[in-house]
Amino acid sequence: MIIIKNKEQIEGIRKACRLAVNCLLEIEKHLFIGQNTEKINQVAHDFMMQHNGTPATLNYNGFPKSLCTSINHVVCHGIPSEKDVLKNGDIINCDVTVILNGYFGDTSKTFIIGEVPEDVRLFVERTERAMYKGIKILKPGIKLSLMGKTIDNFAKKFGYAVVQEYGGHGVGLSFHEDPHVCNFYSRTNNILLKEGMIFTVEPMLNKSKNYEVETSQTDGWTVTTKDKSLSAQFEHTVLITRDGYEILTMN
Repeated sequence: MIIIKNKEQIEGIRKACRLAVNCLLEIEKHLFIGQNTEKINQVAHDFMMQHNGTPATLNYNGFPKSLCTSINHVVCHGIPSEKDVLKNGDIINCDVTVILNGYFGDTSKTFIIGEVPEDVRLFVERTERAMYKGIKILKPGIKLSLMGKTIDNFAKKFGYAVVQEYGGHGVGLSFHEDPHVCNFYSRTNNILLKEGMIFTVEPMLNKSKNYEVETSQTDGWTVTTKDKSLSAQFEHTVLITRDGYEILTMN
């Protein structure tokens, strides 16, 4: 069931999203060559707690950390660890979801560590552009599936594949709400958008034509590209307004 948020709920979600954005900005200060992802996790955890929030991912279905850190060929749900040390040329997605006064805010960004080849820089940049191209068409009365089609068409122009097994989701009163948001065309997303809907737009692109992924049998969480190609992701929480949309997690 898709929840249409009222004004009070929207304001609470907006504040949670602002905290998530600020947490991501704080994390960015600590991303450098030689840093380990457990330290990044601690920075995120402390920032949320110091600002009266709590990390939504911590103990969520058994997830052990306060954010997800997904490096290079890790698509999503990477678990922070002292063993994962950032190197020159890495890309890392940091995915932050906070709970503030019972409301949820969700955002993520892929960062470049040091220097990367031009094709990698363009891949990360185009992944972000794919997200914004999808967001820009959102407004009441259109079908959500058009957003997924827009993202997929853009990615395919460059020979990238959109991950199909994972996508965005309704958010705000809970961590994951209806609808599931596909980043490619799907009939299941032939849902008419209405004012008051809030969901995440979070395309995950693989730097190959293969969208297949696999989940670690060791930890049960870490999702990687099947062909070990690079993967990047960007995410915003978006509100459908009377005339269009509002990005609640914009800097």
